[in-house]
Amino acid sequence: MTYNFDPDKWYDNEYDNLRRQLEAGRIDQERFEHLAEELYQRYLRMWKRLDGSYNLPES
Repeated sequence: MTYNFDPDKWYDNEYDNLRRQLEAGRIDQERFEHLAEELYQRYLRMWKRLDGSYNLPES
């Protein structure tokens, strides 16, 4: 099975969404910074899960 998921593109899209919410006044700067940090931590955890090679189970 292959995955066409790009974590960097996902992060960029999510961050841009937060930035647009800030610019539109839906969230304030403090909330933006908090959510951006949470997003970055999710991104790091995602890379940690994705990092490594796939191993077939032993028979």
